[in-house]
Amino acid sequence: MIRWFQSKDLAVQLIILAVVFDPLGFASGYLIAPSLEIAPLYGGIAGLIAGSSVLSFHVLYTSMNK
Repeated sequence: MIRWFQSKDLAVQLIILAVVFDPLGFASGYLIAPSLEIAPLYGGIAGLIAGSSVLSFHVLYTSMNK
């Protein structure tokens, strides 16, 4: 699976990561927020930010290794 992912262009890798981690981050933030006494929408936004950090780290990792 890792070889398949690494064989793709950087733009395709970013799209794949966004499709996986953005909804996952939003859903987890939306569901966890009420237990932290935060409005679910704000939790979802925080989850999106956390999910997007994976993209940023991947771009940083890729740029440092090429």
